[in-house]
Formats: sequence, C-alpha cells, structure tokens
Amino acid sequence: MPTLKRKVFAYVTHHNRRLVFSHPDSPEAGIQVPAGTLEPGEEPEVGVLREAVEETGLTCLEIVAFLGEQVRPVPGSRDGEIHHRYFYHLRCREEPPERWRHGELTLSDGGAPIPFDFFWARLPDEIPPLVADHGYHLPALLASLERSDRRGESGSQLH
Repeated sequence: MPTLKRKVFAYVTHHNRRLVFSHPDSPEAGIQVPAGTLEPGEEPEVGVLREAVEETGLTCLEIVAFLGEQVRPVPGSRDGEIHHRYFYHLRCREEPPERWRHGELTLSDGGAPIPFDFFWARLPDEIPPLVADHGYHLPALLASLERSDRRGESGSQLH
C-alpha cells in the first residue's frame, strides 16, 4: 500500500519577485521553493508558515492566498509514495536581503542543518527551472498577484 505524505509549498513574493533556493552542498537537488511535510494533525495554513520560516529564516511572512493542490506519485519511491501537496502564496512584508544562506535547523531525521542559498527571481519571466513540479501552481500565483494589484495591495506589483 502506498504511503501518503501531506506537503506544503510556499510561493513567497516580495514586490514582483519570487523566492527560490539552491542547495550549495547538493547542486543536483536543483532550484526549489520553500516546502516541507505537514506534522500529524497540522493544518496546511499553519504548516506552510512554519515550513517557510524554518527554511528561510524570514519571520515577516503572511499568507495571501491558497493556490491549489496537487496529488503526485514520487518517482522512484520503493513503496509507491504519494504526495498530497498544498500550494500557498505568501508575502514578505519587510525588506529582505537580495541573497542569503540559511540552514534548516529542525530536520525530521535529526541530522545536521542543511544550508540553503536563497535568492529572488523576477516574475513572471526570470523564474529558473524548478525541480519536481515545484512550479506547478505558478499560473495561480500570477493570477493571485494580478488580483492583489487590482485591489491595490502593497508589495504585489507584477510589472
């Protein structure tokens, strides 16, 4: 029987930029967005903020919108693992660094912190190729930003 894991993905924006990161110790892991596994009984809205703060070190994040879901088999998993993914648009409310390194300190396997190199990519055209469907709900993010623009919300300009 396949194992089902619930995952959250944070599409963090600041003005017309989206946050992405690489693994300096494992470049083969590709470019990703902040994401992680929900804890047992944890609501996705709570988990996405927890995961985004843990991975990025940013504490000035707020949820803007739920973007959608995806159920995705994990290629190459031994037991046919399936991920039920929840995607959210989060906004960085303060001026963040252009680039920074942050290590995720709360690892589920108890290992050493994993360093991540964060950087901003301009929307919509400068998003680098993302691994494993991390960009699955990019069209929904762009639509969310356009709705925010129409409402005149600060920090959401998509120009």
